Amino acid sequence: MVIDPNARRTDGESVRIAKDVLCAGAQTKICLPDGPEEVERALARRGARRPVLVGDDRALLRMVELLHRRRELADAALSVVPVGGSATVALAHSLGVPTDAVAAARTVLDGTARPRDLLVDESGGVVLGGLGIPSGFAPYGAHDGGPGGDRGTAAGPDGTAGTDGHGPGPHGDGARGRDCGCDPCVHDRRRAEDGEDGRDGTGPPGHDRDGPDGAGDGHRPWWSPAARTARTALTLLSLPMIGLAGGARRPPHPPPQRLRIEADGVLLTDLDRPVERVSVSTAAPGGGLAEVVVHPHAAGGPLRTRARAVTVSGPDFRYHADALIRGPVRSRTWTVLAEAWSLMLPHRP
Repeated sequence: MVIDPNARRTDGESVRIAKDVLCAGAQTKICLPDGPEEVERALARRGARRPVLVGDDRALLRMVELLHRRRELADAALSVVPVGGSATVALAHSLGVPTDAVAAARTVLDGTARPRDLLVDESGGVVLGGLGIPSGFAPYGAHDGGPGGDRGTAAGPDGTAGTDGHGPGPHGDGARGRDCGCDPCVHDRRRAEDGEDGRDGTGPPGHDRDGPDGAGDGHRPWWSPAARTARTALTLLSLPMIGLAGGARRPPHPPPQRLRIEADGVLLTDLDRPVERVSVSTAAPGGGLAEVVVHPHAAGGPLRTRARAVTVSGPDFRYHADALIRGPVRSRTWTVLAEAWSLMLPHRP
């Protein structure tokens, strides 16, 4: 069982639950890697053990890409216990994996391995669910992210890193999580050293443990009804007003792009016909075909087809692949590998 460090940091309770269920139901070897290199070493030494990942969508993509690169993806069914916010486990949920820790852990023990197709590009990148062009168009099963390099990046709901515990956030190295249950939590140690309990309502100096006048005795302050009402009103007035001048606005709609799109060598659209967006996804599991949908900028309905290979070329473009944003690139070809990997899923009723 490989426990992603972000899972330990962001939701230690779910990690503990998954570990308890799996250790009670099967012989389990636990790996607590600090980075991708340790994950690769753990997979190389797993022997006949079945790999189980506890983590979010990005950890799942990294593991599948790693096993594909090692030519070991088809050797064993992969199991996942999704841990993270709903946006960061949307891909796993779209693939049919339960997002509840107990249900997901039981699926690891009692589920059924089901083969799935895989989209692979010429650079070795993998797509489990779908991809969308432009990068602001999130495909089915993906969550919003910000632009990034070709290795792929993801961002929080507001477009900034750190809001999902993966990047620099209000606490320096990601959102503060709960005790992971595997090793003493760094944040808990720091709170203990600073004299902060964290369980009796106290907090860092200068926060709620001080009274309204700034002088407190280390306990939660007592607020009168009038003071609570005034505090709530001030909080509401400080929030941005959506749709009003100076408030939060929706991101602008991306402009049409000039792309040449081919499906199995058949030209769907060329550079002289701009497109609003393009989506490519694996069709029925095990079908060996990708479903391609092109929305032209001109009037008319979308173009739909299925193909084994899809090539998109044109001026520099980024694309949203599952939970990552990749690019910019000028050309990319995705090929479907039929039943290239298997995922443990619940029994069908």
